[in-house]
Amino acid sequence: MNRTTVSHTGIAESVNGEKVKVRITSVSACASCHAQGACSAADQQDKIIDAINKGRTIQSGDWVTVLAKESAGMRAVLLGYLLPFVFVLATLIVCHIMGLSEGISGLFALAVLVPYYFVLYLTRNRIQKSFLFEIQQ
Repeated sequence: MNRTTVSHTGIAESVNGEKVKVRITSVSACASCHAQGACSAADQQDKIIDAINKGRTIQSGDWVTVLAKESAGMRAVLLGYLLPFVFVLATLIVCHIMGLSEGISGLFALAVLVPYYFVLYLTRNRIQKSFLFEIQQ
């Protein structure tokens, strides 16, 4: 593993040829805190991801390490957070320049997200191909 990959360990839930469904436990920073029992902010979730297995014999229940490129995480942040923020901000600025009220500007800014996320939904299969997870050899 090098600096350009991110790894997670998990349990293989199901194996279908090269495709493996892996259950990983996503833990926030406070979930590992010693005071998590007294705090309501502790967060721990199980997630199932699809990974590709090339050349390794895996059965359901095996512990595996899943690798993903760090650039995929950056792309996810760009698509999920940065671009929507830029669209909202740009819409607010344009509406302000046009002299619209703050309320109307806010509604337009939120409305611009509807087509954005709709386009993301329509292109989800294409986008999903760029977020590949692989089982570590």
